[in-house]
Amino acid sequence: MTSSFPHQPPTWPLLAWLTAGLAGVAAPALAMLLLHNAPATAPIVQVTGPILAVGLMGAGMISAAIAGRLWIGIALALLTATGLIWLAHALGMPRLEQPVATGLAVIIASSSFAARGTLFARSAADKGWWIAVAVVAGEAAVVVTAAAMPGALPGWLLALLPAQWASMAIQSALTSPGAPAAIAALFALGGTAAATLLVAHLWPRRWPYLIMFTTWLGFSALVWRQIG
Repeated sequence: MTSSFPHQPPTWPLLAWLTAGLAGVAAPALAMLLLHNAPATAPIVQVTGPILAVGLMGAGMISAAIAGRLWIGIALALLTATGLIWLAHALGMPRLEQPVATGLAVIIASSSFAARGTLFARSAADKGWWIAVAVVAGEAAVVVTAAAMPGALPGWLLALLPAQWASMAIQSALTSPGAPAAIAALFALGGTAAATLLVAHLWPRRWPYLIMFTTWLGFSALVWRQIG
């Protein structure tokens, strides 16, 4: 949908791609290794959802913003997910009981994050990846806090963040498939991805932003209703 617009590459492409690799691959992998080696921590399967969500967001959103191509963001996010799941298995996570559910959650989350990165590339040109980095950092901080200190953050805040939707959906697919909140999160990720791509497709028209924000708030309310 958005592959035909002229894209202005980043001024510092090496820095941009290194940042994507750090946020999407290195940081989540390091987190898995540290949690595996730390005493008195939860089994790795209990924290794989949040870690995968952060990795998908870092790889998918930042890469799409750098390249200006939706498919590149999705492809790199899926490769990241494959590598992180392999690492989780190596660290003791059991085989996936619901591989279809897990794969569906990963694909939808990857598409949603890549859609946002594509919009940043279109609306902010060569500076779009900086916006993606800022968004990834902010949402990752909330996801990590919610995983490390359950109950520390209000539910309404968690219901607003696509990264937390991804964390819920992936974690549910790994441990409790079919949970209503996770199903709502998947619908939220898919719906906001479609709305975001509409905005990117119609750029520089600004009125589609109203559709995107209305969609985001509506799906946030749906997720909040399920987790509340």
